[in-house]
Amino acid sequence: MGYRWRVRPETVRLVEYVLFVDGWVISVHIYVNEKQFEVVDRISVQQVREQFKLDADVVIVNGFAVSGDVELREGDRVVLIKRGELPGRRELEGLMVARHTPGVHERVKAATVGIAGLGGLGSAIAIALARVGVGRLVVADFDVVEPSNLNRQQYFVDQIGMTKTEATRENIERINPYVKVISHQGRIEAGNVAEVFGGVDVMCEAFDGADQKAMLCESFTGAFSDTPLVMAAGVAGFERSNTVVTRKLGKNLYLVGDMETGAGLGVGLMSPRVGIAAHHQANAVLRLLLGEEVG
Repeated sequence: MGYRWRVRPETVRLVEYVLFVDGWVISVHIYVNEKQFEVVDRISVQQVREQFKLDADVVIVNGFAVSGDVELREGDRVVLIKRGELPGRRELEGLMVARHTPGVHERVKAATVGIAGLGGLGSAIAIALARVGVGRLVVADFDVVEPSNLNRQQYFVDQIGMTKTEATRENIERINPYVKVISHQGRIEAGNVAEVFGGVDVMCEAFDGADQKAMLCESFTGAFSDTPLVMAAGVAGFERSNTVVTRKLGKNLYLVGDMETGAGLGVGLMSPRVGIAAHHQANAVLRLLLGEEVG
């Protein structure tokens, strides 16, 4: 039934629901909008809503949106949101990750992920990881946004002509201002891989050309053999979605795609399949950061 100790009434939130057992108050700690409170054991989420934010019309418990009532236990996390209300900056970060699985945000916020290439794969990976709340993204690309990018890359018409590194930084700032973006504007070559991406916890390859992919794989694994590298190959066209899979090829090497369908004459690159592969890569990164198996 939770922790048992004598508690002065003024230290107990929601004292009208106090439960006594043999003269002892049964008390637990929960989080409400990321702040810790001491409450009586077996209090319900609707009782918490009535006390803390009566006008909340979105109620989330441990990452799950609830419409009814739920009995709360030690360590439970409750988020109360009123639709259309803009919270302050301090509270916003906690509300943004309210639908995360509990415990994920604290771990990914401390992580650094590298992304080489900010085209269809890289721009989507960056946004997915920013939405998850990865603390630092080290991104690199030499190119600018141009019209033919917009069928699959995460940019906008008014960003045509901007460098992809700056456009990515701008977009992530709008999506999640708590993510730090470290940009390298220029080509990634064998001689600068270690300098640009040293210190990342997981590395993502998101280049177009096979020669670039091979260069990054050789250079990065040679310099950082203990750091996971997530690559992609075979994401062109409109083949079946389920042919895009994630495979583990070595101790710290992972490959996403069908390994066959490359871009060429008559086979283009389009948003749906490129996006599937990019999110495979992003999910592989997330699992690696959380210590889970991949592939």
